[in-house]
Amino acid sequence: MSEPTIIKKKSRVPHTYVILFTVIIIMAILTYIIPAGEFDRVKDPNTGRTVVDPASFHAVEQNPTTPFGLFQSVPDGMSAASSIVFFIFIVGGSFQILTGTGAINAGISRIAVKLEGRDKLMIPIFTIVFSIFGGTIGMAEEAIVFVPIGIALARALGYDAIVGTAMVTLGAAAGFTSGFMNPFTVGVAQGISELPMFSGIAFRLVIWVVMLIAVNIFLIRYATKVKNNPELSVVSELEEEEKHEIIDLSTLPELTSRHIGVLVVFVLGLASIVYGVFQLDWYITEIATTFLAMGVISGFVGGLGPSKIAQEFVIGAKSLVFGALVVGIARGILVVMTDGFIIDSIINGLAIAISGFHSSIAVLGMYIVQVILNFFIPSGSGQAATTMPIMAPLSDVIGINRQVAVTAFQFGDGITNSIIPTSAALMGVLSVAKIPYEKWVKFLWPMMLIWIAIGGVFLVIANAINYGPF
Repeated sequence: MSEPTIIKKKSRVPHTYVILFTVIIIMAILTYIIPAGEFDRVKDPNTGRTVVDPASFHAVEQNPTTPFGLFQSVPDGMSAASSIVFFIFIVGGSFQILTGTGAINAGISRIAVKLEGRDKLMIPIFTIVFSIFGGTIGMAEEAIVFVPIGIALARALGYDAIVGTAMVTLGAAAGFTSGFMNPFTVGVAQGISELPMFSGIAFRLVIWVVMLIAVNIFLIRYATKVKNNPELSVVSELEEEEKHEIIDLSTLPELTSRHIGVLVVFVLGLASIVYGVFQLDWYITEIATTFLAMGVISGFVGGLGPSKIAQEFVIGAKSLVFGALVVGIARGILVVMTDGFIIDSIINGLAIAISGFHSSIAVLGMYIVQVILNFFIPSGSGQAATTMPIMAPLSDVIGINRQVAVTAFQFGDGITNSIIPTSAALMGVLSVAKIPYEKWVKFLWPMMLIWIAIGGVFLVIANAINYGPF
């Protein structure tokens, strides 16, 4: 008698598209429940920015999402996020051209050999470098460019795609969240709050160091576990699929003069991006343009013909279709809330809810409000422009320094950017890394709790020391 076949049922997380569209449906339902309202937006004569008038909230005619509008939010979201979507395609295609020349593998192999036996130095080196970018130029979407490099190097040293992705993105996030000189979050929020630009930097530098220590301890522990036992990798299935991408250090490819030429073009391209971001106010379009030029020029320098360059570009772009579309669908959530006039209603209700508490409790309430709002308004400058005109005068009323309110904003905006599905930067990074969103959440949630707790502690300290100047 043959033994019965046992079928094991696996618990399956819903597809990423299903998760996001479910959120869109929930937001659409809320447009029927939450009273519609909005703040007046006025132009600040001092800064030239459009800000919310905190005393202007008023009811408007309800505009619930129709069944047709529910589905229309997806193409509208893709249109609104088109710059990010096409940025992902261009970066993916261009990096594939670079990879097709063999120069990246040859160059990374040499680096890996240099770090052999000292491979744990790679993680703090990467996190420190990218945290400086995060803290000074607000690196977010720009980190997408560097993720494939981090992954390739991590795999060459026996780690996985999670390590390669995290040491770039979490490093940038540590700097972005501490915001010691981040013009897009702290700079905007301080300007709206009429604080001196980048005042209080010493306290934020302390926050930066603590954030970096926390992420390095967390990431090194995970990396060590994966290197000792690859089956414990959160993305073990991905690593099995991508094992042909792992560089074998025992059979290093020769670093030819063509490879060196490609690497020179690559370094010059990245230097141009850094210069452009710092000096010329470059953003996604300019960075994508530079990366495309870098890819095409590298292809010719590396000996690829025009048709081969085009083929490699298509292969790279095609591999990122899933993630690029995720960005557009995620943006549909914001489209529904904006068209339904419920974003300002939610902001107004949350802001009022914390006004009756003692300052030591209210500051944590502000923090929670900003964390919640970040899901709906993942843009740092957008969230600052929306909430700080309310939070700054609110802090005056309840006896909290405006600098503390800004700190609550920067934590609320920055920390959860690394995990919320409405973050275009996160979805772009995961698409390039080919890491499913649910796998990333499984890896990252302990770090999120640690960072959120660190933020809460620093806020209580800031309030206790009257962090200012005012």
